[in-house]
Amino acid sequence: MKPDTPWFTSSRSAGNGGACVETRRHAGQAEVRDSKDRTGPTLTFTTTQWGTFTTALQTGTLPH
Repeated sequence: MKPDTPWFTSSRSAGNGGACVETRRHAGQAEVRDSKDRTGPTLTFTTTQWGTFTTALQTGTLPH
């Protein structure tokens, strides 16, 4: 398992008017939050769930 990481925003989110999310690895899970509401709710996923989701985004196989 990788160590905890600081919050980060994708380099691909530039120029979208601030509508983006931040993510980090924490306590063996992946966390996601709204970059405009950093004290708001956080979604938590297992690393397997997050990996499946990001792979589907990268390969264009995310179900509709």
